[in-house]
Formats: sequence, structure tokens, C-alpha cells
Amino acid sequence: MRSGSFPASGGRRPAPRAIARRLNELTRPVDPEAKAAIERRWQELPEHVRTPAQTLGKVGVGCEGTHGVFPRCNFACRPCYHSKEANQVRTDGAHTVAEVRSQMRMLRSLRAPFAHAQLIGGEASLLEPDDHAEAIAAMREAGREPMSFTHGDFDYQYLERLALGPDGRPRFDRLSFAGHFDTTMIGRRGLRRAETEVQLDPYRHRFAEMFRRLRKEHGIGFFLAHNMTVTPANVGQIPGVIARNRRAGFGMFSFQPAAHVGDERRWKENYRSLDPDAVWALIEEGAGSRLPYHLFEVGDTRCNRTAWGFYVGDRWHSVLDENDPRDLAARDAYLEELGGVHLNAPLHLLLPRLVRLALARPHLVGTALGWLARTVRRVGGPVAILRGGVYPTTFVMHRFMHADDVKPAWEALERGERLRDPRLREVQERLMACSYAMAHPESGKVVPACVQHGVLDPEENRLLAELLPLPRRKAAPAETA
Repeated sequence: MRSGSFPASGGRRPAPRAIARRLNELTRPVDPEAKAAIERRWQELPEHVRTPAQTLGKVGVGCEGTHGVFPRCNFACRPCYHSKEANQVRTDGAHTVAEVRSQMRMLRSLRAPFAHAQLIGGEASLLEPDDHAEAIAAMREAGREPMSFTHGDFDYQYLERLALGPDGRPRFDRLSFAGHFDTTMIGRRGLRRAETEVQLDPYRHRFAEMFRRLRKEHGIGFFLAHNMTVTPANVGQIPGVIARNRRAGFGMFSFQPAAHVGDERRWKENYRSLDPDAVWALIEEGAGSRLPYHLFEVGDTRCNRTAWGFYVGDRWHSVLDENDPRDLAARDAYLEELGGVHLNAPLHLLLPRLVRLALARPHLVGTALGWLARTVRRVGGPVAILRGGVYPTTFVMHRFMHADDVKPAWEALERGERLRDPRLREVQERLMACSYAMAHPESGKVVPACVQHGVLDPEENRLLAELLPLPRRKAAPAETA
């Protein structure tokens, strides 16, 4: 049933009272179930992240991801976060769809009626287009906003087959993809191994261009994120990656300092040497602006730094002025009063919900208009906006934790034990505040992503290799005399 439709009742038209009740439910600004889930999340958070800027437990419950659904990849990256058993598992569409549906249903029942979720594992484009589309649809059925993770090394024909049904009509009005591009990757067609990040720029642009073509030809919108693993070898190239590609079509640039997770055979450098402040400073250099990540926090800032903003012309601006008390008050109003409002809902539902919210809380209208007026002045006025255009761009840094730290810290948390070792105590604190969850329907547990990748993946992939073994190659026929 489509969102916002009325259920049929034996072919009869619904009674006026039923119509009114349904309209009230559809246009209700705050979803009571979502509000309750968000409040539970706040109570679950450790005290050290309950800051005025915290978004978890205020406007959302955090992101989610899949696991064990298609662990195989056709690249040989160094480092690689997947366990060495991952490439022994065949990609199977029926398994993927069934597992995605099961995991998303569990997250829907335990966490919140809507959230952002990542279709992630190995390489998403190894799925047949129909299976990929069915997995996306299953996530949306569970109230999730899905984002497919990929190395981007596929053709437009694949994207089109994913986006369109057998009748040639769009299956989706919008697609979200995260494309991963960096010099740690080995196997890309036309550039098996890049020596410098600049060599990958044509592939970055080609990836984004496929989605622009899809929008032009079929009217399907898109959101693209750019992911980059950061190592001591490529960290200095971050500013150039941003400067050269910020107009390519990516709405987010996400950087992940490498961690010792996954296949240890592919660890070649000392990733502990990557200082988070130094990495963030290079991201700021590429953005051409200071990136204030304490305006909005997503879990523990030792794990996540996020700066929301937009370019006007060549200059990046934060959505809020961190030095203006009026902007901070606007932020506080947003965090305190918009929790439970589904801002990613279809426009025909979002608009009446916002109108009802404005009627119920008219002070929010003045707060929003004041913020808008200040922001327009801050970026140079309407003329600057018309001349330069507005390009929303978010910058993110995700710091995953090393597997040899996560394992003892998680095992102690499972026993209810808080460790005294400062490094492991930090790991425990970060795990307790994790913003990225994965579901295990077989056990009823929801675990942090670092636990999934650093602790659970090897055994899970070993079992999957038995369940979904790769097809054996046929032996070559013996030559006859």
C-alpha cells in the first residue's frame, strides 16, 4: 500500500469519519511512536554525550546498516575492512533480500519507525539489478531511507536496470548511493591501481554523471556521498580531493581514517599514527573554511565529526553561526521541538505536517524566519545567492576503532564490566554512544558497527561460506593422445 493511501473496505468508500481520522494520522506533525523511540535513545546514551548539541535521542536514533547480506567484493583494497572469509561467499540475491528484510523489520520494531540505513556489505553492484532494487524496496517498506554502498565501478546500464522496472517505468523517485574512491583500492577497470588521488577524479565525475543522466532521462532524483579511506600515504591529498570534486555532484564528503579491522594480510601501515585533529584540519583546508563540528553532534565526537553547510559560489558556509547566540537558540529549538517529525517524508505529507506544527507552535515560525534572514545576510545577500548558487555539502569524518581494542572492550561490556585501562575505557564509552547499529534477528541483539566488523564478521562470514559457497571451477578436460 502506498504511503498516504486509504485502505479498501469491500469496495465501499470509507466513511467521512474514517477519512478524517486517516487524514489526521497522515498529517500529524510528530509521530508518537517515533517520539517515544527517540526519547528511549536519549535515556540509553552515556552521560558524556548528552550535550546540548547531541542529535541522537533528540531528532533521531542514529544510522543503521546491513551485514552478512553480500560480503563479497571484486576489489582487493589495502587496507580492507572485510574479513578474509568474505570473498569465499557467493553473492546470492534471494539471501540478500531475505536478510535485509529480516534485519530491517527488527530495527523497525526495536528502534524507530523511520531511520537512515545503509545497504552495505561487500560490493552492492555485484547484486543483480532486480535483487538490488528489491533490497532497496524492502528497506523502504520498513521505514528506512536506504543508501547503497559501492566502489562505483559499474556502467549506466546497470544503474538504469536497477532504477527502472520491467515495464520501463521508474521503481523509485530517488536513489541514494555512497561511492568509495581512493588510492587504497585495487581493481578498478581502466585504472587497476591509482598512484595519486588526482588519477581517480575522472572516475569520480563519471560516477556522478551517471546519476545526472538518470535524472535527465527518467526524472529520478539522487543523493550521492563520496567516501575515502585515509592512510598515512594519502592523507595529504585530502584538500585536493575536495577542491577538485566539490562541484562533481556529491552532497557529502566522508573520510574514514584507516583502522586495523578486517583482513590483517592487507594492513601495511601504522594507522594509529593518524591524528584526528590533523585529518580534520586537512578537510577544512579542502573545504576552504572552518568546519564547526560541535554545532551538531552525532554520538561521540571521538567517533564522528559532522559539519552541515552549503557552498555559495566558491565559499562554504555552516548552516549556523557558532558565535551567534540567536543561531544556537534556533538549534536548541530544532533539537527540542522537532524530534519525531519525519523530515524525509514525501513533500505532499511533509508540507501539511509543517503547517500543523507551525499552527501549534507559532514561535517556531519566527525562529525559522529569523535564522533564514540572518543566514542570507551572512552569505552575502540574495544577489550573492543568485550569482553563485547554493550547493548543500556536508563534511564528515568517521573514526573506526581497531579490532584488537574493540574485542576486549565489547566482551567486558557484555559482562557488565567497565575497564580501567584508559584506552579500552575510551573504546567502551564510544561503543556505548555508537550512532551506527546493525541488527541480529537470530539473537535479538543490536550491535555497534565496530563490533560487527571487528568481532563478529569473521565467524559470520565463515558460516556464510558454508551456506553460500562459491561455485567450483570445472577442471579442464584432459588431452587425448
